[in-house]
Formats: sequence, structure tokens, C-alpha cells
Amino acid sequence: MPLSQRRAALIRRLRTRKTREREGLVLVEGVRAVGEALDAGVGLRLVVVSSRLDATPEGSQLRARLTEAGIEVDEVTNAELGELSDTRHPQGVLLVCAEPTATFRISAEGRYLVLDAVQDPGNAGTLIRAATAFGLDGVIALDGTVDLWSAKAVRASAGMAFRMPIQSMSAGALVERVSAGDVELLVADMRGPSVPDRSTGGWLLVVGNEGSGPRPEVLAAAATKVSVPMPGPAESLNVGMAGAILLYALTSSTRETIVGG
Repeated sequence: MPLSQRRAALIRRLRTRKTREREGLVLVEGVRAVGEALDAGVGLRLVVVSSRLDATPEGSQLRARLTEAGIEVDEVTNAELGELSDTRHPQGVLLVCAEPTATFRISAEGRYLVLDAVQDPGNAGTLIRAATAFGLDGVIALDGTVDLWSAKAVRASAGMAFRMPIQSMSAGALVERVSAGDVELLVADMRGPSVPDRSTGGWLLVVGNEGSGPRPEVLAAAATKVSVPMPGPAESLNVGMAGAILLYALTSSTRETIVGG
């Protein structure tokens, strides 16, 4: 069926954070991200497709999946989809769904990633993808962090945002929680020592703003600062890359236990 003006207007409104949050909806683009959203059983509102979806085997499989599930789609031209899309090279599909909601208690044995005012949606999505890949228990977005449910962040996460519990928290609430002392707060800081082996116990890894790093009250509450050793001439890594490496290192003992039995 053709896309109505009302639905097209809704999609355009979801490009801004204020409107997206007021609507409680998420715009998902790309074959992989849409597939992950469907796997997660999101509350579908609408799906828009164009002929470009059939350009790849993965796209054709997704179209067949939509048809077999009896999901109603709105057919548009490639040019029309390009006008609606938030990406320069759309893959022929976009989906609008209800924003997932997750609330979780920080466990003494849990492992969590904390984003402290990370501003770039690409970095944020990369970090969510890494947190999912390394089996973390949740992602916490402190106040000042980019919208983790923006189309760009969801796309950068390759749809992994739908597999990872994500919740927002103020920096003050985080500091108050870790003051209980049963879970260790680690803060990524290039001036800190190399990331230590972590075979037991829970932790929260904080990665900070791309320009200013973690805020002072979070740094003050940290039990340990950790960094990525860099013997080469590069001065620094972007927060997405550094965070992924730190998560790999922090979870290495867990992986060895699982593999070794």
C-alpha cells in the first residue's frame, strides 16, 4: 500500500530527539538493524520498503520474512525512501517501532558499560554493539549522553541496541549507587594504568565525553582508572574504539573460563 502523508510526516518528526522521545518511537534503518528489531519482538508501528530492498540476498530474505509474518508494508519509490531516510545510502527498508524500555538493578556481580555524556551517535552505537558482543549485563546512559535511540545510534549498533538492556541515570544517582561499595567503578582515562585482569566481581566501566572525558564527580567516585596501552605513535583512540578494547580486556577471563570449561 502507498505511504500516507500522515505516516510520512511521522517518520520525518522522528529525526529530532525531542519529538522522538515525546512520541516514544524509534526509527530503524537498514536490513540488519530491522531484522534485529523484529527478532526482539518490538512493538511495530509501520514498515516502509522500496525496490532497493531486493538488491541483496539479505534484503530479499527480509522482504520474504515480512510477507510470511503478514506484516503490512508501505511501498515507496527509492527516491521517496531517500527523502525519508536518515542515511545517505538507504538499503530499501525502514521501520518505526515503540521505544524499548528496560529497568534493571545494578548487581554486585554484574558487568555494565556507562556512557558519560558521550556525544557522537556513531561512538555510542559502537559501544552498545561492543557491550552486547562481550556479554555485558546492561548499558547506562548518564545525563548529557546522546540519544541512544536515535536512528544514527541504532544503525551504528547494528541493531544490537534491541538485544541490550539500556537505561538512563543521573551522574549523582550513579555515584550514590557505587558508594555502597559492592560494585567497583572503573573509569577509562588515558592517564590511568593498563586495564587489569578481572576474573571475579562486578564492575561498571565508565567511558567519558569525547572532548572532556568523564565528569569530575564520576572520576572522584572511581575505584580505579584504566587505559589502553599504546606503544605506537598515536596520541589517543576515539571513545568507541577504546571502550571496545577495554571491554574485551575486562571480559577475557570470563571467555577463557567458558572456552576452557
